[in-house]
Amino acid sequence: MKERTNQFLEHFVSLHQDLCPVQTDILNVCETLLNVYQKGGKVLICGNGGSCADGDHIVGELMKGFLLKRPLNQKMKDKFTQCYGEEGTLIAEKLQCGLPTISLNAHAALISAFSNDVDPRLIYAQQVMGFAVEGDAVIGISTSGNAANVEYALMAAKAVGAVSIALTGRDGGKIGKIADYSVIVPARETYRIQEYHLAIYHLISAYIESEMFTD
Repeated sequence: MKERTNQFLEHFVSLHQDLCPVQTDILNVCETLLNVYQKGGKVLICGNGGSCADGDHIVGELMKGFLLKRPLNQKMKDKFTQCYGEEGTLIAEKLQCGLPTISLNAHAALISAFSNDVDPRLIYAQQVMGFAVEGDAVIGISTSGNAANVEYALMAAKAVGAVSIALTGRDGGKIGKIADYSVIVPARETYRIQEYHLAIYHLISAYIESEMFTD
């Protein structure tokens, strides 16, 4: 682990001592997702309501620079210049390296069609079947742990050989039991669970970015 990454962890622990009981679980998720990205995999995320928004938020942190700038490598910059000249050079200077992350909440036409034609409880599971392959990861976010569509998405993840990860609260619910890795935060109120989730996925994003990129 890089010293910078270790400093992120120490700062997180100092701010969130009430999360010490799940610190090992959080670190396991960080390492698992880092391993997925290092091996060329991608991450799929799903949830409902505020957890849906959290999924979109995570995508925003991983698909572009979060705490680091993540410039393109010189080989890629040269390709832009070779193909598009001066304009390509300018474009390449602004683009950043992204970590492939997909919000399963974002496909309105597919979600509405599958809900109407088949079963609304399977809207995320269907996308897992289409997007995920062995070695990917699927993150399910549910404050109660009992959202059926999230549960079925994690079941589909296991079926295709993707790692399943649950972010939840209370007693963990169904997804806390079936996921390969679970972070069950010590709260019962929905808004408090979501506040913990925000802090946790910011740490996850910072951890992965720090380990994956040099600057």
